[in-house]
Amino acid sequence: MPRNIGLLLVPEFSMMAFAAVVEPLRAANDSSGRTVFQWAIFSADDQPVVASNGITITPTHRRSLSPSLDFLFVCSGKNVTRYPEEPILRWLRQLARAGVCMGSVSTGAFILARAGLLDGYRCTIHWESLPGFREEFPKGHATRSVYEIDRDRYTCSGGTAAVDLMLKLITDELGMDTALEVAQQFQHDRVRTSDDKQGSARDTIVNFQSPRLAAAISLMYANVETPITPHEIADSVGLSLRQLERLFHKYCDSTPQRYYLALRLEHARRLLLETSMSILSASIAAGFASQSHFTKCYRNHYHRTPKQERSRFFQRKPAAAATS
Repeated sequence: MPRNIGLLLVPEFSMMAFAAVVEPLRAANDSSGRTVFQWAIFSADDQPVVASNGITITPTHRRSLSPSLDFLFVCSGKNVTRYPEEPILRWLRQLARAGVCMGSVSTGAFILARAGLLDGYRCTIHWESLPGFREEFPKGHATRSVYEIDRDRYTCSGGTAAVDLMLKLITDELGMDTALEVAQQFQHDRVRTSDDKQGSARDTIVNFQSPRLAAAISLMYANVETPITPHEIADSVGLSLRQLERLFHKYCDSTPQRYYLALRLEHARRLLLETSMSILSASIAAGFASQSHFTKCYRNHYHRTPKQERSRFFQRKPAAAATS
């Protein structure tokens, strides 16, 4: 029997992530000469959904009349905090109780976690959203893996990571040869596994340019809530403070202090936009001793206060619909 894959599209979902789920499954059907995978598309209100790029996708099924599913993947985008609604969370919990394997693409892990479906599970999410996710959902064991499979939970980090997760499903159903054939069709030169870690392009470039600078930045990431001094960072990576300053000036056009502050403010901004944490809690999580100092630094860096940032974000209108 074909495997039935459901996709719940959340407004402003990532079209890249959506295609990275569907297209490998379609190619696997073509390669095998039979329908191994079928997919059904759902939305919260059974109405067409607008992606982050403005393209509209029409659901293929109503939630109340959904076929029997083997998997359900939640596909969302950057503005996932706007859309979780209790009826959807109840529906997800109902599917999980019925034995459907639950999964997510990109930031969809936020919605699964709000439904309580990732408590005690290893999972992953896009690296940009990882700090906020860990703050809001400490019961989920979030990693930096490209994708994670823990029992009946299938999560991936977004973008082309969904291709790798689908290739794993294809391997399980049709074998490695078919999965490699599908990967080659999409010029996907290396099939990644759950052992592969995600990271930003900036991290990769910096690590190539200067491993010690990369180690220093990693220390900053690891000590956002309790900042350490530039002297401590330099000592930990085997450099003098002057050498560390030269590396930051050469490769980042910044000082260690400014870079560290920008990193902490970026962390706080994600908490403000992706979690329900108060401004005070976000400032503490970013290592600021007082909310007033945090607000001053935030305004200097982003030219608006944390309160204005949050209000501005939640007052924005979803992208205008376009024809698909």
